[in-house]
Amino acid sequence: MDFQTDKQRALGHGTAHEGTHHFWIQRVTAVALIPLAVLFVLPFAYNLGGDFDEVRAAYAHPINAIIAILFFGVMFRHLQLGLQVVIEDYIHGKAKKMICLLLNTAFCWLFGLTAIFAIARIAFIA
Repeated sequence: MDFQTDKQRALGHGTAHEGTHHFWIQRVTAVALIPLAVLFVLPFAYNLGGDFDEVRAAYAHPINAIIAILFFGVMFRHLQLGLQVVIEDYIHGKAKKMICLLLNTAFCWLFGLTAIFAIARIAFIA
């Protein structure tokens, strides 16, 4: 049994008009995180146990800084999408759901931008 109108079938949209887009963005961010995580962890592990100046010098290198910024940006976007699905599935009540979705977005943007700012500050000040 199909619950889509002819127009929805023609446009490829479900009832909310964004389910497929959300699905693909979550998959793309998941696949992008694989190489980004490896490239982020390698200099991090290499400098583990080093003094402050060594670690700062490692992340002052543009390649390491760009990879770290991309890693945190993609990671927090992926986190936001994943938590959105959980909230939509398990939080009941329209007001509660909207508040949780708003807090989810605010949390992910706040911590994502904080991480990116910290890396940019290390890269430009070091």
